[in-house]
Amino acid sequence: MTETSPTPTDAPGRRPRSLSGIKSTGTPHLGNYLGMMRPAIELQEQFDAYYFVADYHALTSVYDARAMRASTWEVAAYFLAFGLDPGRTAFFRQSDVPQVTELSWILSCITSMGLLDRAHAFKAAKDRGEEGAVCHGLFAYPVLMAADILIYDSDVVPVGKDQVQHLEMTRDMAQRFNHLFGETLRLPKAMVREDVQVIPGIDGQKMSKSYDNTLEVLAPPKQLKKRVMQIVTDSTPLEDPKDPTTCNVFALHRFFSTAEELAELAAKYRAGGYGYGHAKVELFDKMSAYFAPFRERYEAIKGDHDYLEDVLHDGAMKAAVVANEVLGRTREACGFSHRPTAGR
Repeated sequence: MTETSPTPTDAPGRRPRSLSGIKSTGTPHLGNYLGMMRPAIELQEQFDAYYFVADYHALTSVYDARAMRASTWEVAAYFLAFGLDPGRTAFFRQSDVPQVTELSWILSCITSMGLLDRAHAFKAAKDRGEEGAVCHGLFAYPVLMAADILIYDSDVVPVGKDQVQHLEMTRDMAQRFNHLFGETLRLPKAMVREDVQVIPGIDGQKMSKSYDNTLEVLAPPKQLKKRVMQIVTDSTPLEDPKDPTTCNVFALHRFFSTAEELAELAAKYRAGGYGYGHAKVELFDKMSAYFAPFRERYEAIKGDHDYLEDVLHDGAMKAAVVANEVLGRTREACGFSHRPTAGR
């Protein structure tokens, strides 16, 4: 282990840093909002927040430039509509800070194939017999994800329980690098919100674009209501008592109801004479009212691409300052030049 590698230190008054990213693939849905967007926005009150639209990661499946740009603008508009303050956060497009790809390469040189082989996404592809068709980007995406986190000296990363593996792999890579080259990379911690571990989709499975079971919360009310009414339930007759603990509709109600409202709803289920259709209408009404101000803001900014580009560019300029510092000390630890060059 080298004794001369620089060590990450905290500047006086430095606030702990939060880091989150979301892929620019398709319209954000309720699971994205509850599991990532809302927690991330709440953290901007107490953390130095760095949030990005992960278009490099999207490139593993999006091969259309127009679609990539449109999806990036859509995700950015969603974040801003939900309350992200670009004046207090570094909100940027991943590919606008290309330093992350250099760190990704450095990390890939000290990361074993065995570690990547255990990643959830690749294991799922193997289980389907598709590992031979998986692109290198998908196989190696945990390395790029680790670089995303480490290059901004992140302290915490808000994640769902199913994403904790990504943080564990990131810490493994950082610890391996530090063991080989000296204490250089900060070790981040996962911040898991227990109340939003899994958001059920309209079919009862985890809400995911790949399952086509999502609720797009800023969609026009008529479209949202149609999807809510498609939530899968059992065939218990209207007049019979029902078990709220096994109902997909009730499971979604808990994200928009107080404890008292949930108790009243559960009583209606168990009393009988209350149908799933009634529960769906009540759920739509609550969701529509909750998201109405966000929808209004989204409609006002979604087509203003100049504004969205300005926000993303300004955020990238903030992020690049930190990325250059972290990449510089990482290069120096490896024995590379630390001098800034064009593009860094």
